[in-house]
Amino acid sequence: MQPARVQLANCRVGSGVVACRTCLIRQQAWELVMQPMNEVPFETSLAEYAEDMLDACTRCGKCVEACPSVEPAGISRTTKSEDIIGGILELVRTGDGPEASRKWAQSCMRSGACIKACAYGVNPRFLLSMARLGIAKSDNELAERRRRGVEKYRDGGRGVNVLSRLQLDADVLERLGQSSASVATPVEAPDFVFYTGCNVLKTPHIALLALDIMDALGVSYQVMGGPSHCCGILQLKSGDAEMAGRMGSSTMEKLSHSNSGQVISWCPSCYVQYTETILPTVERQHGSRPFEMSPFMRFLGDRLAQLKPHLRRRVEMRVALHKHPGVAGVVEAAAEILTAVPGIELVDLNQPAVGLQSVDVGVLPNFKRELQLMELEAARDAGVDALVAVYHSDHRELCAHERDWPFRIVNILEVVGESMGLHRHDRYKELKIMQDADQIVADCSDLIAKHSLDPGNARDVVVKVLLGDQPLPLRGGASPESRAAGVAPS
Repeated sequence: MQPARVQLANCRVGSGVVACRTCLIRQQAWELVMQPMNEVPFETSLAEYAEDMLDACTRCGKCVEACPSVEPAGISRTTKSEDIIGGILELVRTGDGPEASRKWAQSCMRSGACIKACAYGVNPRFLLSMARLGIAKSDNELAERRRRGVEKYRDGGRGVNVLSRLQLDADVLERLGQSSASVATPVEAPDFVFYTGCNVLKTPHIALLALDIMDALGVSYQVMGGPSHCCGILQLKSGDAEMAGRMGSSTMEKLSHSNSGQVISWCPSCYVQYTETILPTVERQHGSRPFEMSPFMRFLGDRLAQLKPHLRRRVEMRVALHKHPGVAGVVEAAAEILTAVPGIELVDLNQPAVGLQSVDVGVLPNFKRELQLMELEAARDAGVDALVAVYHSDHRELCAHERDWPFRIVNILEVVGESMGLHRHDRYKELKIMQDADQIVADCSDLIAKHSLDPGNARDVVVKVLLGDQPLPLRGGASPESRAAGVAPS
């Protein structure tokens, strides 16, 4: 039984792609009412799934010992690792536990080292997510948690919609699965669904290069993503597990129509949300899962033999790879792809590799700034021509530093594309390096008019989302616009 859709009458927020808060709450309440009577609620199945994992945990503490977050989080070395993981189990079950365990849960960068350390098939990263859920449920009533989830979804969608429209015409947005393309049904089922997630649309040249590469390889796909295809991570972080399941399951249904039963994902956060939370819980509810998901880098790495004949042009560069190990095999695939490009010399900067992606390291902001500065200095000292990132959040946070350091900062698909004769202009980096909100809005005035955006709203997004997304300040400090608006580095 599928829930009916509520008419979002007269809603004009964010070009109509993201509904206003009142409409969203009304829709969410209706969907909860329409829960089929014979179906176990998502939150109940999620709790049962977590309980099974808790039962499998031996509290050996190996996950704590392997975690790169423990020391920078300031957790006392005198606290036993067995006690910390034991406290996590308490937090999952009751929302109450020792301070060291709460600190560990809230300092998780999602690096995945804990998963490799466990010999019993337990996913400690998932348990830490459930511990944070337990804390949120213990600290706030459902109405407050739901309100926060709606606000995060609304604000996130606003940033994605405005920044993508400051860079792209309507036809290119359609190619990225936005507007009418988000609800279009292809005549024939594609081989794959390419799931962008939401935030890569802020740096659309990356997603477009992924599509260009798949076109060159003869892969058929349908693009889905953006705020209308949310994975539910914002609701889960806010402590609203039921709505996270609703949104994730709704998007899951849209993603489940390919010939191969495979979804290629770009966003690592969406990948973890689906593979570690949504799909296992849905499988518990229904006895099966509608698809399997593979990260784009691994997808491309598995087709390296097919890709190599397309790498015809030499790209004479010494490059270093900006690494995040949270999704197994992605860093390895990225390194293998880079070294397959003729002319590329890959330099190891011997820097720490932590976190799922750059944005996840933000739970430890001082540590994050130290890591980014150390990497920029190491890249300078190594004399590289470019620092190459994989994920979109890495690119957003690092790209403006190109202004101040003697090397380029690019995405890996730009390097691959250059060798294949493919190019997409990095408009995001061009705008961010301007460091002037008024200049950026003026430079994007044509697209602001075409998309009927409010210039004041666009400027607000530029200040808070584009210029404010700068954890390590540029040399000379933050932009005047960011300082004037009181925007703290993300």
